[in-house]
Amino acid sequence: MQLRMTTRWMSALVGILSALISLAHSGGEIEADYVIVGGTLYDGSGAKPVVQDLAIHGERIVAIGKFATKPGAKIIEARNLVVAPGFIDLHTHSDIAIRQKNTRSNANYLYQGVTTIVTGNCGSGPINVAQYYAEIDKSGAGTNVGHLIPHNALRAHVMGNVNRPPSIEELRRMEELVERGMQEGAWGLSTGLIYNPGCYARTDEIIALARVVARYQGIYVSHIRDEGAGLLDAIQEAITIGHKAGLPVHISHIKCSGRVAWGKSADVINLIRKARESGLRITADQYPYIASSTSLAATLIPSIYREGSHQEMLQRLEDKEHGPRIRQAIEENIRRHQEGESIRIASYAKRPEWNGKSLAQIAKEQQRSALEIVLEIEHNGGASIVNFGMNEEDVRLYMQQEWVATASDGSATIPSAAVIHPRHYGTFPRKIGRYAITEKLISLEQAIRSASGLPADILQLPQRGYLRAGYYADIVVFHPAEFRDQATFEKPHQYSTGVRYLFVNGHLVISDGKYQNRLAGKSLRHQVRQPD
Repeated sequence: MQLRMTTRWMSALVGILSALISLAHSGGEIEADYVIVGGTLYDGSGAKPVVQDLAIHGERIVAIGKFATKPGAKIIEARNLVVAPGFIDLHTHSDIAIRQKNTRSNANYLYQGVTTIVTGNCGSGPINVAQYYAEIDKSGAGTNVGHLIPHNALRAHVMGNVNRPPSIEELRRMEELVERGMQEGAWGLSTGLIYNPGCYARTDEIIALARVVARYQGIYVSHIRDEGAGLLDAIQEAITIGHKAGLPVHISHIKCSGRVAWGKSADVINLIRKARESGLRITADQYPYIASSTSLAATLIPSIYREGSHQEMLQRLEDKEHGPRIRQAIEENIRRHQEGESIRIASYAKRPEWNGKSLAQIAKEQQRSALEIVLEIEHNGGASIVNFGMNEEDVRLYMQQEWVATASDGSATIPSAAVIHPRHYGTFPRKIGRYAITEKLISLEQAIRSASGLPADILQLPQRGYLRAGYYADIVVFHPAEFRDQATFEKPHQYSTGVRYLFVNGHLVISDGKYQNRLAGKSLRHQVRQPD
């Protein structure tokens, strides 16, 4: 850890010295492409803001404070505007979308002030890290992209969707693939322990893989095994993995899901506090909403029945022995979700007119049971859903913790018929605009840190996340009275407002509030030091 921090600060020092040398050789005038004048600077550290100028040359910030520039720099007037580091979203599912023509611009995130995203979350995504990064760099992307090694995809590649421990040879193969991914620039390992086939992995399997990540100074990121009744045990499992593998732990989209878990946020915070006091680097991220979003099957069908292919699961539903038990389990889960009232269909290809409606509403309209609706959907390929399972008080308590970053759990997208979760379009301005600026639940400097300096520290991402001379010029300039989410659960496809200017690697990608059709992002590779 000490070596990594030293490398980080040495890189920053080199950038600062370069700027000073340039200043000395220019007779006191700095060469700059852009100068942001008179803005209120929040540097990403959580410190109080200061009104200062900032200069950009090439990809870097070259000066902050008072300085003179050579002729030719473009002046951006930022009085009464907030100037902050570009936001870093630690948890997205843009693995496919960031490589597709219609969505690689990532405009729904640019309009939130996001300049860097992380993919490979919840155990899902490409396992060939080098190829993935090469595709991004070849075609371009609207934001920078870092990647995690996805455990579910890794396990499926080696073992298939089976409910058993790996053999010695299978575990060795997974360890080799993790090592290759870390050598190719992945930032760590992610798990999705409610999803297939990761849900079948035991703790010792994950520890073995995490130990490989630890040798390359990576991080363990987890959609934990249970966010409801077994929440505390699931948090403890992540802590155990961190201690035994010897690496930092990050809890994805921390929450208390379902009424049975409401109010447990204080217990979770206490558990994490004790782990941090014991020396474990453990953090979390959060999206500021009371609803989550995933597949209908993962929400209502127990993992024990989801082994194998989707067709095999459907065959079990028709089996005389297993079918009644599966239906009973689904019915029980429907009851736990307010008889289907708290579950809305986000995207169902067979019946798009059901998008945006709850299971209970659809069942009533169809004069059928909610179970019958679920079975029909699964027989037709499944659906994504929005699940209103959280409590606002828990959301607010998590948000106030200094170790909780802001992250969307969304994806690069464009408007469509799907009634998706509004977090795809509104996470960062909702946290900053609503909870910090309007409601003052947290300070603006803390809200900005949770979206910039903190995620950079969590990932150990060098020279990003802060406004400092020598750092990359990933910068957002927004109007504090206008920076708000517009996306709602009923009408999610609405871009956020208030971003006046946005720089990605020194390139102006939003100017006067308008996207400039520029793909300025690139892959961000974890700089690998050979393991001890």
